[in-house]
Amino acid sequence: MPLKVGILDSTLREGEQTPGVLFNKNQRIEIAQLLSDAHVAMIEAGHPLVSPDIYSAIKEIMDMKASGMINSEIIAHSRAVNSDIDSAASLGVDRIAIFYGVSDIHLDNKTHRSRTEALDIIYDSISYASSTGIPVRFTAEDASRTDINFLRNVVRTAVDAGADRVSIADTLGILTPEKTAYIFNNLSDIKGVEYDFHGHNDMGMALANGLAAAESGATIIHSTVNGLGERVGIIPTQALGVLLNYHLGVDAINLLSLKPLSELIEKYSGITMPPNYPVTGSTAFTHKSGVHVDGIIRNPGTYEFMDPSRLGLQHSFTIDKYSGKHALREKLANMGINADDNKISYMLEKIKNNNMVYSEDDLKEIANSDNQ
Repeated sequence: MPLKVGILDSTLREGEQTPGVLFNKNQRIEIAQLLSDAHVAMIEAGHPLVSPDIYSAIKEIMDMKASGMINSEIIAHSRAVNSDIDSAASLGVDRIAIFYGVSDIHLDNKTHRSRTEALDIIYDSISYASSTGIPVRFTAEDASRTDINFLRNVVRTAVDAGADRVSIADTLGILTPEKTAYIFNNLSDIKGVEYDFHGHNDMGMALANGLAAAESGATIIHSTVNGLGERVGIIPTQALGVLLNYHLGVDAINLLSLKPLSELIEKYSGITMPPNYPVTGSTAFTHKSGVHVDGIIRNPGTYEFMDPSRLGLQHSFTIDKYSGKHALREKLANMGINADDNKISYMLEKIKNNNMVYSEDDLKEIANSDNQ
């Protein structure tokens, strides 16, 4: 198990590939600043040849990096072609990330190249990028559907050409934790390289696969705030940050930054997050069942895996027909209302006979009514 695992946040690159999502230049810069303030190890700032505004935003982000306003490593995305590499290099980014599809289905149907031709393209593009003096990461696109022996040849070729990092991409989100571990374990003997993991969430397994990758040798895990990305997106940054902290004891991101980041991306992406979204959803630390609430009142650890204050949040209770006397008494006390046992019993009878969720105003009305 690695002693340190970092987060690469790709909200500005993968995240903007979410259907319907576009960030303007000022938004991109604000997002990069907040991510750096959150202490993520790397920020994938975009593919500069996609549009002038992305190029311009990355240029300003690098100016901020030079002035000390941003501390994270800034990465520019690139196809395995010299024009892309030249564009990224002209911005003086901290790393150029070159990607190329390596599975047989990509080679046969997309690039129409043989395995040998693909290795030559990978070697030539990485060598060209390395000649700029900028560190290079190679992304093995669709690595999860690539023959493991050929994938080993891809990694060796990338390292020989000058890449010091290789990203293993589960482009279709088909991996399981066991298969993720199998891939990384079969690459672990190759020297001179560190591994990233880029996992899509098509089958809902991305976060679990990210943990398996970290436990199997990956030192950087890719994510996006709110899990944005192509189709159904990739690993959510907020869930990944908490997962690494809880299971591996790794402080890969400032946990207090997760809610503000989620809210900012929700605002700029236009994608509203469901209330039950992990970690930062509005009901992530809201309890309903009377048994659960009683446990929380006695010891929050009974039904909370982490003190919500570590995330800048606090737990709360809902009051409805599932509530018990302890939940109601606690809720009323928080509202500044003291109620004896008779009042509590009277109110619970009213509450359990109505199929509704009670607001504070509703509770005040019942508390102030005659219970004789």
